[in-house]
This record gives sequence, structure tokens and C-alpha cells, in this order.
Amino acid sequence: MLTAGHSFHVWMPPLVAEMAKAAGIQGHEQLAISSIGGSRVIQHWELPPEKNKAKPVLEAGKADLFTMAPTFLPDPGIENFVKLGLEHNPKIRFTLQQNWVPFEDPDIWMAKVKPKSIDRDTKTLADLRAKHDPYFKLIEDHVKELNSRIPAAKIAVVPSGEAVIALRDKVIRGEAPGIKTQNELFTDVLGHPGPQIRVLSAYCHFAVIYRRTPVGLPVVSQLAKLPEAEKLNRLLQEIAWKAVTEHPLSGVTK
Repeated sequence: MLTAGHSFHVWMPPLVAEMAKAAGIQGHEQLAISSIGGSRVIQHWELPPEKNKAKPVLEAGKADLFTMAPTFLPDPGIENFVKLGLEHNPKIRFTLQQNWVPFEDPDIWMAKVKPKSIDRDTKTLADLRAKHDPYFKLIEDHVKELNSRIPAAKIAVVPSGEAVIALRDKVIRGEAPGIKTQNELFTDVLGHPGPQIRVLSAYCHFAVIYRRTPVGLPVVSQLAKLPEAEKLNRLLQEIAWKAVTEHPLSGVTK
């Protein structure tokens, strides 16, 4: 496994490795992580040779899977890496993480002046869908276009953003064990995730990578000290599996 992304993504590999081990999966190995804060994939592609962690792995044909996380789309770096990976390993798989929207609003995300605080607890499910759906469509359209033009790519979408919305809906309804507010799911105004969202997103990646349900896996270490850890872990697994199996570009069905 090879990974390139930003701070909404690069904490995922250790979590998935823990999940794979718990699931009894043999041979899971993280080859490299290219991490750039707030990055587009093209920024990882354009890194100079002495700093580029992704290209050498792809050129050696060592990776079975390359996980990427974009920000703004379209992003030419995705296509560049896909072509390079396929050139050296025709069986390599690619995933693209669908993010939740930073600052709760794409317009704020792109603005020069950012707010110092956001009250996420005022957001309704309708509010979340209104701001996220257009962004989700960007990644889906980009992936469809690339897959149609490069059939061997078969890029799969990891619907982390959809799963986060589903979790927040559970919080709004008072159905998320140990979680009282939407605000507590995030660590800052930008939207960096707390342990609940990190684990949820990792379960989505596990499901897409291994094409199997995470439901039933033991509590992940990042949740172990949280209230209602067992019930919360089960809920996150169920949300992730539902999001993955219902997304048309995940490559996974029930």
C-alpha cells in the first residue's frame, strides 16, 4: 500500500493496518506515505526526486494499491500517478478519498479570510447535504471521466464524506453512543477529525481496499478510552459499510 494526501487522510494507514491485523489479513504492508498539508495530488507528483516518496515506489512496481486524497478538482496529479502506476504494474489498484468539506462550506474553504470559529451544532442534515453534495459530485465526475478514458485505472471512491454526514445525522438524532455534539467530532475550525471520524474513515478504506465488511472487528485502539467504546465502534463499522456498499464508485457491493 502506498499513500499520498493531506491532513484529512495521512493518519489513515496505521488505522487500516491495525484493522487488517485484527481481521487476520496477512501481508498488509505500508510502503510509503507522502504527506503535504492541504495538498492537491499534483503537489505530490511535482515534488523533486529527493523528496518524492511516491514515484520511486510506483516505478519499482511494488505497490498493489495507491490511496490518494485530493482537495480541489480536477487534479491532473491523479491521472499522472495512475498512468505511472499502470506502466510498471498493470494490476495496481487506486482509491480516491471523498473528503468532508473543510470549514463546513466550499466558499469559506476557498476564501482568503477564514472564520475563527464555527458552530457545527447548528447544522441540520439538510444544511450538510446542501454544502457537501456539489463537492461530492466533483470527485464522482472526475473519477468517472478518468475511468472512462483510462479503463485499466478502475479508480474507486472511498466515501468518507458520506460516512461523516451519516455519523453527524446520528449525533443530531441522539443515536451516537458517547457523542453529544457535532462539534466534538472535530479538533478545530477547519475540520480536522477527532478519533471518531478518523476511525470511521479508516473503516471505509478497509472496506474498499479488502472488499469486505468491517462489522465485527474489535475496538480500534484510538477508541478504546472513549465512553461507550464497544457500541460506538459497532456503529462506525455499520455506517462505513453502508456508505461503501451504497456508493456506486466504491467497487464494493453487499
